[in-house]
Formats: sequence, structure tokens, C-alpha cells
Amino acid sequence: MSLFSRLNALLSRWTMYLACVCLAGLLGVVVYGVVLRYVFNDAPPYVEQVALLLVISVAMFGASAGVRDAGHIGLDSLVKVLPAKVQFWCKFIVYALSIAFAVALFAGGAEMATSTRSDTIPTLGISEAVRYVPVLIAGVLITLFSLEHMVAQFTGHEVVPSWH
Repeated sequence: MSLFSRLNALLSRWTMYLACVCLAGLLGVVVYGVVLRYVFNDAPPYVEQVALLLVISVAMFGASAGVRDAGHIGLDSLVKVLPAKVQFWCKFIVYALSIAFAVALFAGGAEMATSTRSDTIPTLGISEAVRYVPVLIAGVLITLFSLEHMVAQFTGHEVVPSWH
């Protein structure tokens, strides 16, 4: 396994750990908010904003790790009936489009973070730009993981999933 693949496997594993921690945090924050609202009739104002940040984090980190482990949606049944050479180029196009998506994700996230950096999240008192940090990280990770798949495809190697 190349250094690039080992690094990506490590990044993917830690990205998934982070997504799991964010998901557990989301569960905790939502349960906390629901209990305080319906049992004690005293909902803290920050619960919704923290939950939103955690949902964004779970989605972005989970999607990134899914790209590394080829867990994204595909039409395998259609591609498998095609000749081997066409299958090769279909996979290549999928990863090229994934990179294009990741670049657009990063560019859009950077633009939004820049335009909202002077605004604050009302109940948290932190910059609105924080919302876009997981988006920026996901853009970089999806690019790295897609490049790994492309390199592996051209060199005849297989990307070993981080989560066996």
C-alpha cells in the first residue's frame, strides 16, 4: 500500500470517527433539548444551532468517508454489463465528476464562509463561517479520496476500504 493510500485510509478512518462523535453529540444535544423543553418547559436557545452544526458535520464527514470506501450511490448493475474498457472509463468519469463536485463544494463553502465571517450565530456568539468548516474539509477529503481511486485504477491496484 502506498504512502498516499495509507494516509487516505487514516484520514478516512478519523473522518468517520469524527462523524460518529458528531452523531453521538447530536443525539445528546437533541435529547437534552427535548427533555428541557417538554419536561421542564425551559428550552435552551442554543440547542437548535448546535444541532444544526452537528448535522452539517455528520453529513460532510460521512460523505467524505463514503467516497473513500466507495460507498456512494452508483448504477453498478448497468456498468457491470458493459465491456471492461467501458467500465474502466465509467469509473474514471465518476471519480472525475466527484472531484469536480468536491472543488465546487470547497469553492462554494469558501465563498459562504468569507461572506458570513463577520456575522455571528445568534445563540452561540461565534462566527457564521464556522458552519462552513466541515464543508471545506469535506471538499479537500473528497478530492484526495477520488484522486486515490483514479490513481489506483490506472496502476491496477485496488483501494482497500478503511472499514472492513
